[in-house]
Amino acid sequence: MNTITIEGVLRTEHGKKAARQIRSQENVPGVIYGGAAEINFYAPAKAFKPLVYTGEFQLAEVSIGGKKYKCILKDLQFDKVQDNLIHIDLLELVDDKKVVATLPLKFTGVSVGVKGGGKLVTKMKSLKIKALPKDLTSTIEVDITNLDLNGNIRVEDVKPLNMEILNSPRIPIASVVMTRQLKQDEASAAKDEKKK
Repeated sequence: MNTITIEGVLRTEHGKKAARQIRSQENVPGVIYGGAAEINFYAPAKAFKPLVYTGEFQLAEVSIGGKKYKCILKDLQFDKVQDNLIHIDLLELVDDKKVVATLPLKFTGVSVGVKGGGKLVTKMKSLKIKALPKDLTSTIEVDITNLDLNGNIRVEDVKPLNMEILNSPRIPIASVVMTRQLKQDEASAAKDEKKK
């Protein structure tokens, strides 16, 4: 799994004025939760870009005052007007403590239904899971090879190793629908059948 390294600086002053001062120097204030103590820090805005502007699930290794914290992204706040990142919350990974994370789905294989002329429709891009840090993966693979025409794969059909899925089990993740061309072909085949 990809890890982004961020050099952070411990925050000594708090409040809106201090946060504004940090932002005026193109830095972003942040908090690391989940460990022994809450850590307030800041880092250059550009250091967060590879972590924030991606669809991938990645780890962040934040170095603050000689200590390293392995974290995952928890929450972001953007400026409503300029759309700049103004605050970041990270969750520290503690070996024996389960974390909740959102992992992207990766569809593998070619569906039987698609081979038969159908169209794959993905209804979800990620799943919310609970797992120990050692069991986190960059994606959850979903094999769609056996997905037939008008078939669905639901949340309950996905069984990632050592992870508890928190989404509702009946929600469809992907389905294969009939294309317009296939419907027309079937309709004309049915007409031909009636003529006989």
